[in-house]
Amino acid sequence: MGHRRHSSPHRGSLAYLPRCRAKSMEARIRAWPKVNSDEPKLLAHAGFKAGCVQIVNIDDREKTPNHGKQLVSLGTVIATPPILIIGIRGYSIDPRGRHAEFDYHADNLPKYISRFIKTKENSLDNSEKLLKRVKEIYAIIAVTPKNAGLSQKKPYIFEVSVKGGNVKKQFTFLQGLLGKEVKIDQVFEVGTTVDAAAITKGKGWEGPITRWGVKRKQHKSRKSVREVGSLGPISPQYVMYTVPRAGQRGFHQRIEYNKRIMLMDNTENSKFKINPDGGFKHFGNVNGDFVIVRGSVPGTYNRLIKLRSQIRKVPSKINKPNVLQVVI
Repeated sequence: MGHRRHSSPHRGSLAYLPRCRAKSMEARIRAWPKVNSDEPKLLAHAGFKAGCVQIVNIDDREKTPNHGKQLVSLGTVIATPPILIIGIRGYSIDPRGRHAEFDYHADNLPKYISRFIKTKENSLDNSEKLLKRVKEIYAIIAVTPKNAGLSQKKPYIFEVSVKGGNVKKQFTFLQGLLGKEVKIDQVFEVGTTVDAAAITKGKGWEGPITRWGVKRKQHKSRKSVREVGSLGPISPQYVMYTVPRAGQRGFHQRIEYNKRIMLMDNTENSKFKINPDGGFKHFGNVNGDFVIVRGSVPGTYNRLIKLRSQIRKVPSKINKPNVLQVVI
């Protein structure tokens, strides 16, 4: 039997498996931060990626060499039209998991939203009776791409956790917002750090060199150069999942943590010029509310970006950044 030569261990992380195409254009958020306040609040908002700019601001990070100096960094512009609170959902929790107890929807919803609501139960009395066994309250929200200037009319409908206070307080809080629009400044403030969840750019079919970072084989060692040296041992008689193989790369669901909101404004009264001449490439002009977060976020332009309250390393205080200029 011929000698089997192994390539170097691949650098790609096995934490994200399977590396297949996302099932939906909308990323799911499965974990929510804890809130110690007694006042209920929404923990997420949503927007659409418009483009990238450069931000010039005074570095306010203490104990850094550039503290107090001008700092130029990349920023991502996210158009954030108001979200519409269309319903309330209550979950009970037992050893077998979470179970939806009730859905309470707003009356007189727009037709382009109400057509996607399947449940027929909409009794306030029934919802309040079931509130005794409910452990978690979620807001059912809708965000429409057309409100951000995009061509898509179909809204994205998903759940957003409500934390703070007890379940009854959370239910009452959402009752006051039912059927109303919530702007980005009602959920977050400038200087806060958020987590961005989205579907990444799709790259199509890629080989193991690009997909997993496997080392190329030596010259003349085999007929192929950009293939894996070995698919594994003789026994067991199958290829293990840890072997780097070719396949889909990109269009995966990802969450990037700790993205600081550097600017939150409206294009009508902003002192900064956000839109380049002719608009952002593949997006157009941003009209209405927008935020600029430091760094990049997953996904291509026009893609839905969910902004969740920071879940890791929450700072004790929030500093408002001093933005001097936005370079388009």
